[in-house]
Amino acid sequence: MDSIIARGLTFMACHGVEPQEKNSPQPFNVDLEMFLDLERAGQSDNLQDTVNYDEVYHLVEKIVTGTSYNLIEALAEAIARNLLDTFPLIKMVEVIVYKPEAPVRGNFTYFAAKIQRCQK
Repeated sequence: MDSIIARGLTFMACHGVEPQEKNSPQPFNVDLEMFLDLERAGQSDNLQDTVNYDEVYHLVEKIVTGTSYNLIEALAEAIARNLLDTFPLIKMVEVIVYKPEAPVRGNFTYFAAKIQRCQK
């Protein structure tokens, strides 16, 4: 299946279970792979036959910055469900939410949650 990929969407938001995470924004990164048939768009060269990147970005931004979640798993689920509900051309989506400043003592690059969801 064809896909549209968005990597490194970065937002400041307040997600986590610790009190300081609820009050102090920290960076969250999101990667997306949206699976859909791109043949028609490839032939027509018409934006109406695909998914508008700008609309995708701003929908994800609204979700990440609009509601505070305890878990990045819940944030990833909200992103996936909203993308599938908003863009019926998307048949399946993979979402990865990265939390590079997780409150973990130790040396690490990030913690992340990765999910795949399909149209119902």
